[in-house]
Amino acid sequence: MHHPQFHWWDMRRASAIQRLLVFRTFALAALAILLPAAEFFVDPDIGYPALIPIITLMIVFHIFSLIRYRHNMVISTIAMLGQVLADLLFLTLILNSTGGATNAFVSLLLLPIVFAGVSLSIQMLGMVTLLAMAAYSYLLLTMPEHAMHMMDMKQHFIFMGANFFISALVIALVVGAMARMIADRERMMANQREEQLRQEQLLALGSASAQVTHQLATPLGHMQLLFDELREAYPKEPVVEELAQPLAQTARHLDYFRTLAQAIREGRSEQITINQLLSKLADAVLLHFPEQSLEYRRTELPGTIQCDAMLLPALLNLVQNAVQANESRGAKRLNLDCSVEQGRFTLMLRDFGPGIGDHNLAHLGDGLQKSESGLGMALMLSNATFERLGGHLTLSNHPEGGALARVTLNLEQQNETPADR
Repeated sequence: MHHPQFHWWDMRRASAIQRLLVFRTFALAALAILLPAAEFFVDPDIGYPALIPIITLMIVFHIFSLIRYRHNMVISTIAMLGQVLADLLFLTLILNSTGGATNAFVSLLLLPIVFAGVSLSIQMLGMVTLLAMAAYSYLLLTMPEHAMHMMDMKQHFIFMGANFFISALVIALVVGAMARMIADRERMMANQREEQLRQEQLLALGSASAQVTHQLATPLGHMQLLFDELREAYPKEPVVEELAQPLAQTARHLDYFRTLAQAIREGRSEQITINQLLSKLADAVLLHFPEQSLEYRRTELPGTIQCDAMLLPALLNLVQNAVQANESRGAKRLNLDCSVEQGRFTLMLRDFGPGIGDHNLAHLGDGLQKSESGLGMALMLSNATFERLGGHLTLSNHPEGGALARVTLNLEQQNETPADR
């Protein structure tokens, strides 16, 4: 498996765990260099030998983390929480051995809060913040006694603790809020990119369809002329007469496509009752798939919906997929269930085929996806039609077998006046 490559100098492309590992690498290098220098030049009593076991354990943990996550752009939330809490623990142990709350670098306890804010959930950020406050409180309560002897420093350290708590809360709130805003913006941009890609695919499909239709019109016209000549030359030839139906059917399909294209260009739409739509759908299924039995309760459903020229073909695309699924299992019936509630019309079409694979289930209808009969183009076009009319298509597998297509459409608001009644 190919893993994305990460270079330590390219922090713009790094994930949260990679930034944490890079920061910890520099922190360990700084500790290994500065602590011996501080003991030699500044304070011989700094207690560097006592830090060797802590730093050694930290190095071992860091090497393990590098090996485990060096190729991971994203890790689980629990794993990231463990990394942040480990840093908080190591910092607390190091500070506890080097003066506790009197150490000038005690504010480093704020860093785990920052990493938690940009990589963890709000609940986990709150937990890390409370643990950092608890760690500082422990360091404050276990300060060496000699730290209080000069100039009554107790009040000073209490104010330092209050300042740390306020800083921790501010950082948690600000960094957490900014991280959520950035995540929401990136999610919105990703959705916009996906929508733009889908619209480009739809535009390309529309252009290709129009071009194919235009190119077919000329040879179809020539074939019609040749057919007329053959009919005149061989008026009683059965083979010639058999050509009449497919030629007429092809011509009707081309004319129908031109009508649809013209209606879409002009943006024509109309309001249609649910019962009229269901009646048209049942007639179309009977015409195109006479071998299939469409079962649904023929009850009067109230309400009207917004309809354009592509709504019925979009529903027929779903029926055609259902028929293909039925044919793979030898089934001959389709189940249609309709309901109206809370201002929405719901249509559920079930087939009795093998169902939809888990790999395709989450993405069919959103874009071009590989399927047994193509790229899922019909479903994508159908879903685009439903969304244009304010609806949505959801695909799932029925518990008793087969696939279930659920279409929801908004009902039109009826603003009636007493005179209209």
